[in-house]
Amino acid sequence: MKKRQMLRLIGRAAWMGAALALAASGAMAQPATWPHKPVRFIVAFPPGGLADVLARMLQVPLGEALGQPVIIENKGGAGGNVAAVELARTGGDGHSFMVNVSTLESVNPVMFERMPVNPAKDFQHVALLANTQLFLVTRPTLPVTDVKSLVAYAKANPGKLSYASAGAGTTPNVGGELFKQGAGIFATHIPYRGAAPAIQDLMAGQVDFGFMPGTMFQHVKAGKLKLLGVASRQRTPNYASAPTITEEGIPNVLVDTPFVFYAPAAMPAAHVERMNREINRVLAQPAIKAKFAEFAADATPLSPAEVKAMVQSEIALFGPIVKSRGIKSD
Repeated sequence: MKKRQMLRLIGRAAWMGAALALAASGAMAQPATWPHKPVRFIVAFPPGGLADVLARMLQVPLGEALGQPVIIENKGGAGGNVAAVELARTGGDGHSFMVNVSTLESVNPVMFERMPVNPAKDFQHVALLANTQLFLVTRPTLPVTDVKSLVAYAKANPGKLSYASAGAGTTPNVGGELFKQGAGIFATHIPYRGAAPAIQDLMAGQVDFGFMPGTMFQHVKAGKLKLLGVASRQRTPNYASAPTITEEGIPNVLVDTPFVFYAPAAMPAAHVERMNREINRVLAQPAIKAKFAEFAADATPLSPAEVKAMVQSEIALFGPIVKSRGIKSD
């Protein structure tokens, strides 16, 4: 009798132990509230670049909304490919995102003979950080006053003009080639490592013109550069007096520069949706919109699907010009 009771007690204890273990493992399997550790933004540009400046404007309010600090890591180089490799390599923690220019998808696969990543398969769109405009500017001593007179001057002085860009395959480079093609002119491409040194040489008269971001507004106001037009579909309130290049008779010089938030393709949809929602809430704040406008950047809340559609439109425009003009990586 005692032996039978002992066996019952042992069996009951074993059953209870198994039940407790199962409950414990089930509790451990439940996902923690996301995010449950600091969120990492890999920015594909050096500190002080426009994308870096804009991303840092979101850093504090976004961290407060997410309940975790946002850490920014700058990984510039190779037209955004360095940051893309970093996200592909370390993005499996579920807390890493990337801020990159959309030319990662529209230009790089055509420009680079070998891509270290496949943007279409390795990443997914999360949100738009900003859409930034590029403006056609010239050195102050160039004897032109508008887009039409620039084209006329180029045709009257064949082979003498040069244009600056922020590097091979950047939107200023693509803009320059679209402009040359549409206007039927020639100008030698002078690539720089970023927009800042290109703007400096434009002011110094070392190059003749270029498509540059709104960080050069102060130099236009100081008379150190001439601003002739904006390379967008419509005039921008950030510089309302600038006509579009299309208004001046040259179509398809459309080189807005979208800075996009990307996530690894394997990131759960719920995390992407949460991040999209919080980013868009911050972008909708009037103070953030005003700060962005100072740099000719539009804070525009978009869904991942809307960002994808924007990039697909850019691929259709940029891909052919990169191929036909033989734009290659430095």
